[in-house]
Amino acid sequence: MGRQYQECPLVPPPSQEDSPVHLTWTSRLAAGTATAALALTLAAPVSSADGTGPATTAPTADEQSDGAAPTGFGPKNVIFLIGDGMGFNQVDTASLYEHGVSYHQVDVEPGAGDVTRQPGRATQVYQHFPVGVAAATYQHGAGYDPAIEWGSFRGPLQNRPDSAATATALATGVRTYNAAIGVDPDRKPVRNLTERAQELGKASGVVTSVPFTHATPASFVAHNEHRNNYHSIAREMLWEHEINVVMGGGHPWYDGNAQRRDEPVFQYLAEAEWNALSGGETQFDLAETPEEFAALATAETTPEHVFGMPQVAATLQYDRGGPDRAADGTPVAGAEPFTAPKNTGVPRLDEMASAALNILDNASEEGLFLMVEGGAIDWASHANELNRQIEEQSSFNRTIETVVDWVERESSWAETLVVVTADHETGYLTSTDADPGWKPIQGGKGELPRTTWHTGGHTNALVPVYAKGVGATRIEQYARHEDPVRGAYLENIDIAETVFDYWGRP
Repeated sequence: MGRQYQECPLVPPPSQEDSPVHLTWTSRLAAGTATAALALTLAAPVSSADGTGPATTAPTADEQSDGAAPTGFGPKNVIFLIGDGMGFNQVDTASLYEHGVSYHQVDVEPGAGDVTRQPGRATQVYQHFPVGVAAATYQHGAGYDPAIEWGSFRGPLQNRPDSAATATALATGVRTYNAAIGVDPDRKPVRNLTERAQELGKASGVVTSVPFTHATPASFVAHNEHRNNYHSIAREMLWEHEINVVMGGGHPWYDGNAQRRDEPVFQYLAEAEWNALSGGETQFDLAETPEEFAALATAETTPEHVFGMPQVAATLQYDRGGPDRAADGTPVAGAEPFTAPKNTGVPRLDEMASAALNILDNASEEGLFLMVEGGAIDWASHANELNRQIEEQSSFNRTIETVVDWVERESSWAETLVVVTADHETGYLTSTDADPGWKPIQGGKGELPRTTWHTGGHTNALVPVYAKGVGATRIEQYARHEDPVRGAYLENIDIAETVFDYWGRP
C-alpha cells in the first residue's frame, strides 16, 4: 500500500481526534484568510477570462517572444505530476480505502453559506509538501466564481474545461479553447516547458499511463488545433522535437488486456510512424517490455532519446477485463478495487517514471523537465467506476512517492521543484447524501467509500496543488484568490508561469 508517513498536515484541517470546524463563507473571509488586496466578495467572480483579475493575464503567443532570459537561479530540475481528472475527492477516496482517513472533506450548505471542515489527516507524501493550495481550471472565455460553484449544487457543471485546454495551460501558461493542443485561442503555437528546457540545454520528457498522443502529454510537446488529430500529433512528437523521453500507451499490436492482436490497429499513430519507430529510423530507441524499462531505470549509460511504448493498447491497466465488469464492459455495482487480475508484461507507471528520470538525468548536466500523468484516473471517473478510480489514484500516489525518492536520492530539494496537481476534476464525485449540499465522503480502510457520481464529464471545480522544492514558494505567492471552501487558489496558468519566471521566455 506504499510507505507510511507520520501525520504533519501543512495547512492542517483538524486532527483526526478533533471536532469538526464550522465556518460560514462570510466568517472565513472576515477571519483574514483571504488576501486583503483582493477585496474579495462572493457577489462577483474572483477569477475570469476578461483580463481584469490579477492572476489571469498570461502572455499571448506574441508576448512570449519578448520574454526575459533565465534568472540564473531557481530550479535546475522541474517535475510535474498531473492526475488527470483528480479532484479533492478522488484523492480522498483512495486515502479512505488505503488508510481509512480522508483529508479534504467538508460539509457545505449552499443556501446558508455554512462550511464545516471534517477531521482529517494527511496520509499521502504530497499532502506533507510545504505548499498546498488549489487551482482554477477553466478554459478561455470562461471563469471561476465561488458564488456560482458553492451557491448551487449544479454550479460546478458550468464552464467545464477539457484536458487539452487545461494541459495547455499547465504546459505553456496560456489559457486556450477546449480541444487545443499547445496553441492559443488564435491557433498560434505557444512555447511549452519541454521546449524551453531544450532551449536551455536541459533534458525533457513526458510519461503517461494512457496513449502518448492523448491531450495531456501531447500538450507538453506538440502544437495542434484539435486533440483528436492523433496521427499528426504523433508525427510531430516523433520527428519535430528534440525531446528525450516519450512514454505512454497506444501500441498498435496489443489490446487492452495486453494480448497480441492478429492485426494492428493504428489509432494513436499512423502505420508509417510505427514502422519508422520500430524499425529504428527515428531518433528514439524503443522500449516495450517491463525488463527494458527496468534496465533503463538503473543503467549508468542510457540512450539520449527513448520512446517507451508498453505492449498494451491504450492504458496500462484500466482497460483490462475482469470480474468487476459485465460482459459488455459496464461496471459491476459495488465491485472492489484490485479484484481484476492485472495485465502482465506491462510496466507500472512508477517504473516508467523511474526509467524516464534516469534517462533524463544521464542526458544532460544542465537539468531536466519531466511531466508524468496518471491519465486513467480520468478514464475511470468518466465511467463512474469507483473501484478502478481508486486503483488508478493509488498507482499515481505510488508514482509520486517514487519521484520523491529520486529527488532525495539523486538530486535535492535545493535544486528540484516537484508539483503535484490535476488538469480538472472528472465525474463530480461526492458522498451518497450530497445534493442540494455537499456532505463528507465516509469509508473505512479496505472498504469501498460511500460515494455517488453526478456526471460522466468534467466539472469546473478547483483542484489541488501541492509543491515542494526550490520555487515552491513562488507558486504559493501566485495563490492570490480565496475560495470559501478550498481556501487560497491560483490560476492553473500560474503553475507554468512559475517555471518561466525562473527559466525565462526567449
